[in-house]
Amino acid sequence: MPRFFVNEINENNITLTGENARHIGRSLRMRPDEELTVCCKGIDYNCTISKITEDTVFLELKEKILCQSEPDIEVTLFQAVPKLDKLEYIIQKSVELGVSHIVPVLTRRCISRPAEKDFAKKLPRLNKIAEEAAKQSGRGIIADVSEIISYKTALEKIKKFDKSLILYEAEGGKRFGDVNFNEIRTVGLIVGSEGGFDKSEVEGAKNTGAEQIWLGKRILRCETAPISALSILMFLTNNM
Repeated sequence: MPRFFVNEINENNITLTGENARHIGRSLRMRPDEELTVCCKGIDYNCTISKITEDTVFLELKEKILCQSEPDIEVTLFQAVPKLDKLEYIIQKSVELGVSHIVPVLTRRCISRPAEKDFAKKLPRLNKIAEEAAKQSGRGIIADVSEIISYKTALEKIKKFDKSLILYEAEGGKRFGDVNFNEIRTVGLIVGSEGGFDKSEVEGAKNTGAEQIWLGKRILRCETAPISALSILMFLTNNM
């Protein structure tokens, strides 16, 4: 069933306008009596189209339910900035897996080092990728992609999470199965770019309370590591 996201909804008069309306009428070529889902803040509104005009789709509410695909854990991915195509892939797949926020971070070994202004120009496209992934996977929210931040700022932010983890392939660390996720509701996950982390960056994360996590003997590419980690995390917290 086609899925559309809105920030606000009037349950007594549900309509879709703008790009959503054009997509329904022109691209999907939907007609009255066909069904679609409008999602607002984690609630699914299953509707039937009652009328379509040039710029508005009028809907009749059939059912209102809590979105069943949202995890009960809020995960923020702090991703050291890789090349743009890899970042786009990471955003798409991490949203499908249930991440809530994606924060690009500039670390010492990042090969790609875009200026803040240049990166800001790419944000609309990156957030559009997140939106399309949310629609495809039946999410209840659209994960947001933030502006690029420094590693120092990232370390300040991870102090606020119930649990923070940093992936680091060297010198061991805990396996995911050894991490205690009981009563944990927010997780900050820090993942490196193509060049990995400087050892001092790992120590800095650990000094803020982050746990060092090891994904095994094989070295994973920077676009593989966050997907693997999120898959394991969702499985261990019963969100798969």
